[in-house]
Amino acid sequence: MIGLFWAQNAWVALFGFHFVMVTSLLIARPNTPFSVLFKSNHPNWVIVNAILGSSSGVALYLLWPYLGIAESVPTQLETMGLTILTWPAFIVYFSLINPFIEEYFWRIYLGSETKRFYLSDAIYAGYHGLVLFGKTSWLIIALVVSALAFAGWLWRQIAREDSGLLAPVAGHMAADLTILATVYRMCTL
Repeated sequence: MIGLFWAQNAWVALFGFHFVMVTSLLIARPNTPFSVLFKSNHPNWVIVNAILGSSSGVALYLLWPYLGIAESVPTQLETMGLTILTWPAFIVYFSLINPFIEEYFWRIYLGSETKRFYLSDAIYAGYHGLVLFGKTSWLIIALVVSALAFAGWLWRQIAREDSGLLAPVAGHMAADLTILATVYRMCTL
């Protein structure tokens, strides 16, 4: 929140978000080893999740003209430190590091074994919704938050059934990569 709304810098927001999550994990010391991030008992689930995750960026690309994205978004992002020179590094860091930190944090530390919708699914989705404020309509934000709440619930179920986080990490990684690549492409044309 500080990086996004006060400093208005994407890098500060991302590093601050990761700092808070990693610090919380170091203090709480969950019993689940970090090796769970690389575990999957169903390798096909990893592939399916990567394909499903990729579909979010493809959908964003195809639906961009209909989503009411503010014309000021390229300027907003540049003001937040995402210039044509820094975008590639941001995409690489966000796509390769963020999924590991977030999946462990949301699915293990704040997760639950319940098959029902859980509070952390909504909080996970809500955080992501904050990024969209001022960039599209409230209706689109509500739809995205709903889709992300479902994704959070689904990835939690997959992690529970698979006894590992590799499939959710793969899906998250593919989603982050394709979404950010689409935003980069659409905002730097």
